[in-house]
Amino acid sequence: MRPGRGTARGATMRPVALAVALVVLVACVLAGLMIGAASIPLKGIVLELLDRMPFVSVDSGLSPVERGLLFQLRMPRVVLAAVVGGLLAMAGAGYQGVFRNPLADPYLLGAAAGAGLTATLMIVLIQVEGLVPLAAFGGAIGGVLLAYALGNTAGRGGGTATLVLAGVAVSSFLSALQAFVQQIRVEQLQRIYSWIMGGIGGDWSQVWLIAPYALVSMVILIAHGRLLDVLSVGDDEAVSLGVNAARVRLVVLCAASLATASAVAVSGLIGFVGIVVPHVVRRLAGASYRMVLPLSLLVGAAFLVLADLAARTVLAPAELPIGVVTAFIGAPFFVGVLRATRAVDA
Repeated sequence: MRPGRGTARGATMRPVALAVALVVLVACVLAGLMIGAASIPLKGIVLELLDRMPFVSVDSGLSPVERGLLFQLRMPRVVLAAVVGGLLAMAGAGYQGVFRNPLADPYLLGAAAGAGLTATLMIVLIQVEGLVPLAAFGGAIGGVLLAYALGNTAGRGGGTATLVLAGVAVSSFLSALQAFVQQIRVEQLQRIYSWIMGGIGGDWSQVWLIAPYALVSMVILIAHGRLLDVLSVGDDEAVSLGVNAARVRLVVLCAASLATASAVAVSGLIGFVGIVVPHVVRRLAGASYRMVLPLSLLVGAAFLVLADLAARTVLAPAELPIGVVTAFIGAPFFVGVLRATRAVDA
């Protein structure tokens, strides 16, 4: 291969891949807006959205009830699912880049266990529904900080393997505390398990709650795509190119953890998105994180919109926890990734 040929091909493919992913996301969003207990015609949705644009005035033909359903129930739910899916997928890609391990996921460093413990405490002790997302956000950040501090203290330098082990230890301890709290307040188990299994609400306030954190984490992760590519060739090579490997890892870990905490705060615990989506993206578009990160954002958003659509329609009028849907898809996929990884190592 001639020098620069692969780079030129990647640069050519990147806008095409992003455009395809964007089209898929738009199609999934429209499907999420159309389908439900009461269907809304696609033409009416498109015209209504155009009517909301500046200097555009068209008659969508939707009734006031359909408009209310679209903008007050369907749209915030679909937008929130897209944001949460994009955050979890990007966080997964970031963790996998830092640890150079395709099995790393957003809940690796104690974020899920920390969020689960603080949300459980909020449900059991204070019983203020509106404070559960904030408690989960704080718990997720706290769990990651605790794992990072333990990893640095025990590992004399905070290597990735030590950090993973610290995350496992912290997650086990916090999960044990959560189980203890559940057992002493059995009457609250239904509410606790509903949160743990994950779910997408339909409230614009939740979208605005995580919007600033989502934007910051997305920008930081995408901006570090090139540096993650450098880290992928090894720390010695990265240092020779003038890259501070420890600083890049810390920044990416913080941004990925912020993305995870933001998603967990409003959706509960939704597994496998951070493993499935980045792995699929790498298979289809190559291993460069300059492509993996933005594509994971778009594909993760589309994936969770479809998962939420399945959750609310498969057993309608009943609704499945979205974590059950992602587990049905993600668990077999995880086994496949694990077997492929063992085959490569062998």
